Amino acid sequence: MAAPNQPQEHTGSYYAATVSEKTDYPVLEGDHQADICIVGAGFTGVATALTLAERGYSVILVEANRVGWGASGRNGGQLICGISGESKLAKRYGESVTDTLWEMHWRGNDIIHERVEQYAIDCELKNGYIDVGLKARHMRDLEADFENMQRRNFPYEFRMTDREETRHITGTDMYIGGLLNMRNGHLHPLNLCIGEARAAHGLGTRIFEQSPVTEIVHGAKPRVRTAKGSVEADTIVLAGNAYHALEPGHLSGLTFPAGSYIIATEPLSEEVQQQINPLDVAICDMNEVVDYYRLSADGRMLFGGRCNYSGRDPRSIKRTLAPRMVEIYPQLKDARIEYEWGGKIGIVINRIPLLGRIDKNIFYSQGYSGHGINATHVAGEIIADAIGGTMEKFDMFERIRHIRIPLGQWFGNQMVALGMIYYRMRDLM
Repeated sequence: MAAPNQPQEHTGSYYAATVSEKTDYPVLEGDHQADICIVGAGFTGVATALTLAERGYSVILVEANRVGWGASGRNGGQLICGISGESKLAKRYGESVTDTLWEMHWRGNDIIHERVEQYAIDCELKNGYIDVGLKARHMRDLEADFENMQRRNFPYEFRMTDREETRHITGTDMYIGGLLNMRNGHLHPLNLCIGEARAAHGLGTRIFEQSPVTEIVHGAKPRVRTAKGSVEADTIVLAGNAYHALEPGHLSGLTFPAGSYIIATEPLSEEVQQQINPLDVAICDMNEVVDYYRLSADGRMLFGGRCNYSGRDPRSIKRTLAPRMVEIYPQLKDARIEYEWGGKIGIVINRIPLLGRIDKNIFYSQGYSGHGINATHVAGEIIADAIGGTMEKFDMFERIRHIRIPLGQWFGNQMVALGMIYYRMRDLM
């Protein structure tokens, strides 16, 4: 294992093995200046950088490892609407934010579709997604979502599916129904992140990789320091999510890393692909501890789930996930597992993402609790708006009081794990 602050290359994921272009931005050396310095080149940092660059700001993006190294380049690749904790935001602010929440619910999807087209990003973006239910209460929740989409005149194809249609779409008898949504979908997340970074770089953003930040110096002109250089800026954005440990006095005890894991089979025959996913949609169940899966562009089953909140990784990801995959799809029992990998996602106790400021000129955004692809792009736009002086959406998040668990990350992870045991038992009931 690499030592702390020792730069690393990408994990051995299917995405890293099939990436369309590898990044090789320079190490930060010497002293630099910019309007904005962003720490972390995952989706939050890259999306924020691109939005700010489009608006004419001078931006420097500093990454400890490689662009998309963390969860942004390792996740299930499911482009799903929504921001975690929306119901709590609605309860906190009431009817006055209903329209704003609905707009944010879909905004990330819109941003990604627009950028893929505008910047010719080859990330295998495909529309089509189904939430699937295993019990009656799941279907009640899906029906409520369906009715809300009807009230809102949602302009894309969507429909409730009964047991038989769900079996046809998913190729399994596991589920009793679902909600099909053709605006959500799936993509190659690492290619998207790298493509957006390339677009930002093309607009003048200076990107530095393999440059772990060692210190944030506060002041009227805050400064980011690394081992070999520094950046002075009017504003700093911390976008490290589950992997960063900066500003512990402000941020420790608020976000906890949970392990999420995926396996990828060998490419499957066209016949098997048609059996298990004829519409080529992304699939996610309605349990609290979810299974999520889809086919890759080259016909592999990418199967993820069994999220681990204890802070300990399984000894074998393949042995943890493959039995569940085969339970759903017995025809995959002999399929060779060619990739297995994991990563950390940032979990917040109340599930509302952490957006806030330190000393008015150091912004942070983290803790998307598994809704990263959509929510990070929404957050990037909200932060860019706030830097430009439009604070309404940012204020909605900054005013939320979050639960801080004392006594360090280990204790916090155990508390989160205990809570998830309750939800796992609820899934099984």
